[in-house]
Amino acid sequence: MGKVYLVASGKGGTGKSMFAANFGATLAKQGRSTVILDMDLGLRNLDLYFGLENNVVYDIYDVLTGICRIKQALIRDKRFENLFLMAAPPVRDDGSLTPLHMQVLCEKLKNIYDYVIVDSPSGIDDGLVLASAGADSCILVTTPEYSALRDADTLDRELLRLGIEERFVVLNKVIAEMMSAGYAPRLREITSMLRPPLAGVIQYDENIQISTNLGVPIVLKDGTYIQENFERIAGRIIG
Repeated sequence: MGKVYLVASGKGGTGKSMFAANFGATLAKQGRSTVILDMDLGLRNLDLYFGLENNVVYDIYDVLTGICRIKQALIRDKRFENLFLMAAPPVRDDGSLTPLHMQVLCEKLKNIYDYVIVDSPSGIDDGLVLASAGADSCILVTTPEYSALRDADTLDRELLRLGIEERFVVLNKVIAEMMSAGYAPRLREITSMLRPPLAGVIQYDENIQISTNLGVPIVLKDGTYIQENFERIAGRIIG
């Protein structure tokens, strides 16, 4: 039986989808069968992050509404032996989907894959409730800004209300010099503001933005400090 990880953020612009893509790619490189679900309905991006936008025929909405079978909507990334993507639809949900739809899909995928990564829409609304329905654990992606941290804490409280007990924090876009100079909250202050344990810190690096624009997960290249950092973060999360 596999495990479902929800990747969420309290606000947009934290790098949530980037993390979901590279976290899933890291697990796949380790030999673990992994499927990534883009649940940002109407604002799909993960297909671009993998350079698979021309491969999308069916999407997760088609699966949840019974238009196609699960297998038909799965897109295999041939650069990874065990990585599959299910894209989001180009239009938002019209209200026909329920958390039960998502829960059933996740249960089916857990019987096939080691890990299911769900990229949730940012913020707290019905999209979060739908995306989190089948989640066993959540990874909150935030940045070292007071507004982002406050939103992350609010999101964390909502996740608890939704019944997700296991939660982790990943701090993205960190510039150490700004922290040292006092222009950004320091790690000790950040960890005191948020209840879940800190799974890792990702430094701000232009190469990450370049990789997403090129449709190539940055962890694909072995031996870089970013790839090794993702390995450590994944290890802390999956144990």
